[in-house]
Amino acid sequence: MIDLGLVVNGVAIGLAVAAPIGPVNLIVIRRTLRYGQLNGFLSGAGAATGDAIFAAIAAFGLTAAIEIVIRFETALQIVGGLFLLALGIRTLMSHPHFDETTEENLSGAMAAVFATTFFLTITNPATMLGFIAIFGGVAGLADAGEDYEHAATVVLAVMAGSALWWAGLSGFVSLFRQKMNDRLLAVVNRVSGALIIIFGVVVLVRVAGTFLL
Repeated sequence: MIDLGLVVNGVAIGLAVAAPIGPVNLIVIRRTLRYGQLNGFLSGAGAATGDAIFAAIAAFGLTAAIEIVIRFETALQIVGGLFLLALGIRTLMSHPHFDETTEENLSGAMAAVFATTFFLTITNPATMLGFIAIFGGVAGLADAGEDYEHAATVVLAVMAGSALWWAGLSGFVSLFRQKMNDRLLAVVNRVSGALIIIFGVVVLVRVAGTFLL
């Protein structure tokens, strides 16, 4: 029998992890404005998949995986920060044309952006450590690893909560797509690219700070 309390907690965690404004939110907004709601949602689905993997590690108590992530935390942060810089520069320098956004252009792009947001999520060790902290502090989640059905329910609920956020965000942003043109799309690219670069710089500065302490 499905524990509704676990489902509600899991969905709430998924929403809470996805909602804070960050690189993935910017990517989803930009992709939705340029390509439409489905592409925007699939952009977020990559992050939801990454969230589900971290939730599984925390829920099933996969000690070996946790130790690996902690051991390579700094390396993952450096890779993630550099990836953000490259992505931000590429976004900033691109010159998209709104009239080029046909269905034929989307098939490969959808897979690529899914992989991009997935990579951004799994190279952020803080997300997994956050899941561990949440699972240890929320009643009913701490013992998830003792029951596979219990743990699987939580993981699926977290993924559903994250996906729900991306569906809502892409649906809301798509309402403004009909007002887009090349000029506005260029502005969106510049702003989102600059912000993504800032996120990358913050990550790298934070890593550098750990070596100086």
